[in-house]
Amino acid sequence: LVLVAAAASSLYLERKQLFTLADGAALVGAEAFDLADVSVASGRPEVLLEPADVHRDVAAYVVGTPNGGFEGLVLEEATTRDGESATVTLSSIWRPPIVTVFFPDGWRIETTATARAVFG
Repeated sequence: LVLVAAAASSLYLERKQLFTLADGAALVGAEAFDLADVSVASGRPEVLLEPADVHRDVAAYVVGTPNGGFEGLVLEEATTRDGESATVTLSSIWRPPIVTVFFPDGWRIETTATARAVFG
């Protein structure tokens, strides 16, 4: 029971760290535009994100950021679906601290974060 609790805690913490990295990457993706691309509509500034720009900036962020030692870190998706927000999906391999019957060798975990560019 103790080994299962330790493995479950390890899995939770690993997923939380992966989500933190994905959340930061989504924030970078939400700001993947030049100021020249900002337009004013109805008295409010607006920007239209491009999927290629989001992917480029997110990929650079993931490569350039200390990733906490994630094994097999993969940028599964970095795009914009609506032109206003960036969605980032990351995955990595989680390995339990002690291999048990319930948690054999480990498995791939995945998390998704979304962020929106907002002008205040």
